[in-house]
Amino acid sequence: MFEPLQYEFFVRGLMAATIVGALCGLVGVYIVLRKMSYIGHGLSHAIFGGAVVSYVMSFNFYIGAGIWGFLSALLISATTRHKRFIASDAAIGIITTASFALGVALISRYRTFTRSFDAALFGNILGVSDNDLYAIIGVTVLTFAAVAFLYRRLLFTTFDPEVAPYFGVNTAWIDSLFSLILAGAIVVSLQVLGATLIAASLVIPPITARLLTDNFNRMVTLSVLIGASCGFVGIYASYFLDIASGASIVLVATGAFMLAMVYSSVREKIATMRGLAAHSHAGSPASSQALVD
Repeated sequence: MFEPLQYEFFVRGLMAATIVGALCGLVGVYIVLRKMSYIGHGLSHAIFGGAVVSYVMSFNFYIGAGIWGFLSALLISATTRHKRFIASDAAIGIITTASFALGVALISRYRTFTRSFDAALFGNILGVSDNDLYAIIGVTVLTFAAVAFLYRRLLFTTFDPEVAPYFGVNTAWIDSLFSLILAGAIVVSLQVLGATLIAASLVIPPITARLLTDNFNRMVTLSVLIGASCGFVGIYASYFLDIASGASIVLVATGAFMLAMVYSSVREKIATMRGLAAHSHAGSPASSQALVD
């Protein structure tokens, strides 16, 4: 088990995957509860377009892709406010697909990006540099700090966005900040998971946690732990099975989800059987007489 740790690139990849897993687990809770699961998939494709534009313009990847993702998220949010005319899923599809198409068009024009194309789409965890790791750690720390500082306002906006403004919560500002957080999380996850697999890491851990608990605080904690654990185990599995690291992480997360599904189903059946047994016992003559006495 210690053999992979001899390689510096693997240690960096292991740290990056674990931290990104925890980050996606935290952000994913709010995405799932806001019923925005599709936006994680769409925004990752939009940011792919921003990554290509940054490369072509010789601009810093994290700044360029981050700004592009943030603006895309704001544009989606602004478009979905006109729900009378445009549904939210349609707005996400139009904006993110157009951005992705722009990236593909630029790749076909500037073919020097071809070598990085697979890494951008499917991730390249073993190519994570020290600077990439610092960026991942920085975004993760800032995200956890922002969520802790805005905990109550985020919670209010998530569960009751229509009532929140009447209690002094600026939902537009909170939504904009959350868009920035989401864009940052996706940008730093791109190197680890790739544009095609980020959505799974944003959605699977919180849904798995939701199957295990009805308490919001426990759901957040479990989602972060599940995301980090899947990142850690997924990288180890990819080394020994010789498969793509991003795919390995998602498959491990899917396995955890299936186990949670089985556990949840068994727990519900046991609770139902206990309820029926208690009801039957309460309806027996002895129980009825005890109630009378």
